[in-house]
Amino acid sequence: MHKRPIFNELKKRLQEPRKFIQALLGPRQVGKTTLALQLEESLNLPTHFISADTATLQDLAWIQEQWENARQLTIPDNEALLIIDEVQKIPQWSNVVKKLWDEDTRKNTPLKVILLGSSPWLMQKGLSESLAGRFEILPITHWSLSEMEKGFAWDIESYLYFGGYPGAATLSDKKDQS
Repeated sequence: MHKRPIFNELKKRLQEPRKFIQALLGPRQVGKTTLALQLEESLNLPTHFISADTATLQDLAWIQEQWENARQLTIPDNEALLIIDEVQKIPQWSNVVKKLWDEDTRKNTPLKVILLGSSPWLMQKGLSESLAGRFEILPITHWSLSEMEKGFAWDIESYLYFGGYPGAATLSDKKDQS
C-alpha cells in the first residue's frame, strides 16, 4: 500500500521520546485514518485506536475510559500509542485531553498520542484553548498529482477530473459513464 511522504515524518516523531501530541488535521477522505493505521502497523507499539465518529454516543468520560485502556498498554514501562480519530466531535474534548496528557507527563507514562480531525476550525479551537505547547500540527492535505501517479498510476487528466482524493481511485474507470 502506498505511503505518503508525511508517513516518514510522523513515524520519526513517534520514534522520538514523548514530547508532543501529534495532531493530524485535514479534510475528510485524504487518508488521515489510513496514515494512522499504517503507522500503527509500522511502529510495532501496542496501540489503542478509537473513533469518536459517532459522537452522540461519546462524551468526556468515554475519552477518559479509552485513555485509561491505552495506559494499561504501557505497563510495565512500555511505550504505547493512543490514536483518537475525529476527536473534535466530542464537546469540550481538549480540556480532558489536556488533563490526561498532563497527568501522564507528571507520572512519566510513556503513552504517545495522535489526534485526527477533519474540522480544522474545531480542532484549532481546542488545541489553542487548552493544549497550547502540548501539540504539533501536521497538516494532511489533498494528494498531489505525484502521489496519485505513484499510488494509483493516474495521469493528469484523471487528477484534474477526480481531484486529490484517493477514494476516487475506485471510480476513475467510470468517468466516461457520467
